Amino acid sequence: MSQDVTVDEATRVDAVRLTGHLHRTCIEPATNFVCLVQARVNTVLPSTQQSGSGPPKEVSMSRDVVRRLAHRRELLTVGAAIAGLLPLSNSAFAGRRSRSSKVKPRSDRTSETAAALRDLWIGHIFWVRAVSLATIEKQEAIAKSAERQAVANAQSIAATIEPFYGAAARDAFFKLLAGHYGAVKAYLAATVAGDATRQGAATQSLTSNAEQIADFLSKANPYLKKDAVNGLLQAHGSHHIQQIQELTDHQYDAEAQTWEEMKNHVYQIADATADALAKQFAERFS
Repeated sequence: MSQDVTVDEATRVDAVRLTGHLHRTCIEPATNFVCLVQARVNTVLPSTQQSGSGPPKEVSMSRDVVRRLAHRRELLTVGAAIAGLLPLSNSAFAGRRSRSSKVKPRSDRTSETAAALRDLWIGHIFWVRAVSLATIEKQEAIAKSAERQAVANAQSIAATIEPFYGAAARDAFFKLLAGHYGAVKAYLAATVAGDATRQGAATQSLTSNAEQIADFLSKANPYLKKDAVNGLLQAHGSHHIQQIQELTDHQYDAEAQTWEEMKNHVYQIADATADALAKQFAERFS
């Protein structure tokens, strides 16, 4: 495992250039460079320029499919909240709540865990976006470098469960996360190739993998209900699909909004995981 590194201003600017308009949370100092939070970064991707805002490319994926996925994402996210997995308004650094609130305030340890998981999940969408953009723009060296970071990030996310469930669980979780990335990458390749059949197969793989991860986590932790986790992960997968479509079409304003949705959604995943761990292992989080 590589050591933590300090991200200086020049490095931050290079990374922002690489990923284009990396939106508000990536450039505000107060966020402590949250979009570069993957602490095990070994290299920083060189800068590149995006192509101009020319006419959108033709893509094979039906827009109706994207709209249906987006609609399902919204329904599943709300369903997860109703199921009690996570409060939509909860933040990683939730302060003291009013005495009339029915939601118990997080302990400091739980808040710290939620913040660390948020960092890792932001790293996931950051590096997958970098792979997508570089692949679409045919920047092979950048894509390979970004992919190494995406894999390292998945290893880091998997490692977070080892203190609670052991090394075997860590390895199994990493295999599932690798399957998630593999399905996203397959969809990306199919979109670049304009192959609707391969897009459909990749989408099915992404859907099946989400259910497998939900099954794995729900069996490990009774506070992570399978249906709710599956809903969160299905929505997360649809975000990846939507982002790839928008980057391919050079619809950067739309993709900026998708990034915001992705960011807030992975925060929900991180917070829900931290809360579930705190409930299952209360003695460690008190």
